Amino acid sequence: MKFSSRFSGCVAFAAVLLATCAPAQSVRVGAPAPAFIATDSRGQTETLAQYRGKYFVFEWHNQGCPYTRKHYCSGNMQALQKEWTAKGVAWFTVISSAPGEQGYVTPSQENDYLANVHAAPTAVLMDPEGRLGRLYNAKTTPQMIVIDPSGILIYDGAIDDRPTPDPEDIGGAHNYVSEALTEAMAGKPVGTPYTRPYGCSVKYAE
Repeated sequence: MKFSSRFSGCVAFAAVLLATCAPAQSVRVGAPAPAFIATDSRGQTETLAQYRGKYFVFEWHNQGCPYTRKHYCSGNMQALQKEWTAKGVAWFTVISSAPGEQGYVTPSQENDYLANVHAAPTAVLMDPEGRLGRLYNAKTTPQMIVIDPSGILIYDGAIDDRPTPDPEDIGGAHNYVSEALTEAMAGKPVGTPYTRPYGCSVKYAE
């Protein structure tokens, strides 16, 4: 896909923390995904059990992170959300930034953001205490996790193979999330089930 250069001004370069360790032993590819209960930006309770029988994507998010902005200012993340939710995938953006930290927003601020950037996740999970993020060992924004209809975690890691904040890199990137979903839906094993996530560190409460 080709993305307009008008979005390049959206991206501000900043320091990045790359994840250097594999997922915690309790959260690993090939194992059941941990159950959770969370509240979304519209005040609704969301659980993993509600979406049993569907493919499920987690996308960790931080509005101020240049790596997140790369995918939103270009329209790439919104396109992925629309493509896969149209195919029946449940897609959940997760905000684990603590109050006072970069990326923290109120539910109303997040809903305004969704409207402004035309995002289309199934819902945005508000996780200011970091419980969901820590449960899934989320390290960076964006970090992506894919769970299959039986509740097994089948992908954990980066959105693609271009760990830069430059939206011009998206067109030639290999998207691991789309690949995992395409392979799994075709009844094939996921060829790349784990990659090292890139981006800004998740801004958890200390």
